[in-house]
Amino acid sequence: MSKNNSVLFVVLNYRGWQETLLCVEAVLKQDYPNFHLLLIENGSGDESPEKLAKYKKHKNITFVQHEVNLGFSGGVNVGIRHAIEHNYYYTVLLNNDAIIEDKWLSKLVKAQIKSKASTITGLLLDGDGKKIESTGDGYSYWGLPFPRQRDEDVSEAEESGFVFNGTAGASLYETKLFEEIGLFDESFFAYYEDTDIGFRAQISGHTAYYEKSALGYHDHGTTSSKIPGFTVRQTFQNLPLFFWKNVPLRLLLPIGLRFASVYTLLYIRAVLRGQFIVATKGVLRSLVRLPGALHKRIGIQRSRTVSIDYLKSVMYMALPPNNKRTVRRIFHL
Repeated sequence: MSKNNSVLFVVLNYRGWQETLLCVEAVLKQDYPNFHLLLIENGSGDESPEKLAKYKKHKNITFVQHEVNLGFSGGVNVGIRHAIEHNYYYTVLLNNDAIIEDKWLSKLVKAQIKSKASTITGLLLDGDGKKIESTGDGYSYWGLPFPRQRDEDVSEAEESGFVFNGTAGASLYETKLFEEIGLFDESFFAYYEDTDIGFRAQISGHTAYYEKSALGYHDHGTTSSKIPGFTVRQTFQNLPLFFWKNVPLRLLLPIGLRFASVYTLLYIRAVLRGQFIVATKGVLRSLVRLPGALHKRIGIQRSRTVSIDYLKSVMYMALPPNNKRTVRRIFHL
């Protein structure tokens, strides 16, 4: 294959073969001439291997089956290593419950060539196509990653431009990015692992770009909803790890004070909603993983090539919109 334009799609399946079938068929309809799909059965423990077995003989698909669930981070790392070993110029990470339009890949590649960004993401809508799921990811000065414009009307979608990061649920990456900054952090398992990659990329001088014309559709939470309490536990586990790994020393105090207050409020909200056990498990799991995060922090901060002022310029200075609503609810404002 030609190294300068080859693309590897990486799609994970976990107990969602029905959605995966639709996702794969959408990938196979792409008008881009040089792509391959790595389909990973991520230890579902159900009928998924049998339902997806028809793709084993497809010329554009490599089917990989794992007996245990490696999580999102571990699963996509299998795909990224494959992309590196086989010299794919681009790696696309696509959630199995996402559907992309036929020209999605072509538009992202063109946007990458134009922008020279290492990560390219598109306009991701909800399953009905009426609300925005994401126009890329942001990082707040309050220490919170968030999907830009979530739940806003499609008519309000921002124009194309540079963003903090692209969601790993539907984005294209230059494969060399992972060779330079490393793979996804498998201690995260799932949730915020993509913004972790995005922050590490920004620190190392890489950029991300949002292309409005590249449309995708995503039924948010289809996989995580199959595991009760999973989202809450992973949120409280990974948010502090993300903060301690990535935020530079000069920003630890101003961002840390804001983050501590919001993290506490989120915990109070979880308790009031009857989620004390899963939220507390997440906090405790974060503490257990903290020494590892601090060790990784050393290498990440040593790799920083951009100024603090630049990092502040690409951050969202206020509370993310969804978190503002949460704070209002807690205080009944």
